[in-house]
Amino acid sequence: MSWLLLFIPITVALEYLAPGNHLLIFASSALAIMPLAGKMVHATEALAEHLGEGVGGLLNATFGNAAELIIALTALRAGLYDVVKASLAGAIVGNALMVLGVSMLAGGLRRKEQTFNSTAARSQATMLTLAAIALIMPAAYRGATAGSGSAGLGMLSICMSVTLLIVYALNLVFSLITHRKLFSGEPAAAAEPGAHTWGMGKASLVLALATVAVAWMSEILVGAIDPTAKALGLNDVFVGVFVVAILGNAAEYMAAIKAAVKDRMDLTLSIAMGASVQVALFVAPLLVLLSYVISPVPMDLAFNGGLVLIILLAVLICGQVASDGRSDWLKGVQLIAVYILLGLTFFFVPTGAGG
Repeated sequence: MSWLLLFIPITVALEYLAPGNHLLIFASSALAIMPLAGKMVHATEALAEHLGEGVGGLLNATFGNAAELIIALTALRAGLYDVVKASLAGAIVGNALMVLGVSMLAGGLRRKEQTFNSTAARSQATMLTLAAIALIMPAAYRGATAGSGSAGLGMLSICMSVTLLIVYALNLVFSLITHRKLFSGEPAAAAEPGAHTWGMGKASLVLALATVAVAWMSEILVGAIDPTAKALGLNDVFVGVFVVAILGNAAEYMAAIKAAVKDRMDLTLSIAMGASVQVALFVAPLLVLLSYVISPVPMDLAFNGGLVLIILLAVLICGQVASDGRSDWLKGVQLIAVYILLGLTFFFVPTGAGG
């Protein structure tokens, strides 16, 4: 797909020469993201071979979420808190359901059954459950106080954000230091002689440059998607949770699917579930704290009821599917089906309705 890199200068030209042609800008920026995501996949696989599946998955999740973080920061500066929360919820749900589901389906079509470290998967699933609890409680507090406890909600959000960041840091210590073997994958799976010629230096450089380019293209895409969605009659919640999330997760999709096809399911789960954990335990609380510095008014951690519900449902089925250390194509179909059902529900929400 390297020829699709031509859409990078095309997108930049459209952005500055035809800023009113939102549909073309949207299509061009989406096409530009695809080959960049492919470069990120190649670089991540090379690093995973040098550093292990756990570190490789963490790097892919981190760089894959960089675009979403930059997009969220842009919306945060403008005070678009509903957009920020919808994109965060979409990233969590998209990685836990669609990325993992498509990966299990793709890997299962070539093999009757695939295996992965169930202990590591359960550890990630527990982190997602913790994140769901942390998002439910502020929403429950807001509902219980009926909007009269806004000051308390702000302080609650700060305390919960700090707690989540500490837990995420400890999760990194657990997965990368004290229990690294659980997340390292099978040595035979990681050893693919001749598959890559990139050293760590080149892979790191390509990964960094591709991430910057993906963030740039993603920012242009998000700027065009709102008027495009309005022209097509789509509501903002559906666009934020599903459309933007699918495009923003392009790197995770490609890396996780490619790893699953190669029977590297430890890397696949590290990418898919790791990205959801990172958004929920790192990106979301970080944005809450940064909102006190860069936003018109601080953002709280209370998501709308609909967003909390889909996150909870995604976490429940993702944890159940990943608990036994094995996957097949039917499990992939089940995860994809849940994602489609959630998407259909939000698709039929009238334009302008709340989440």
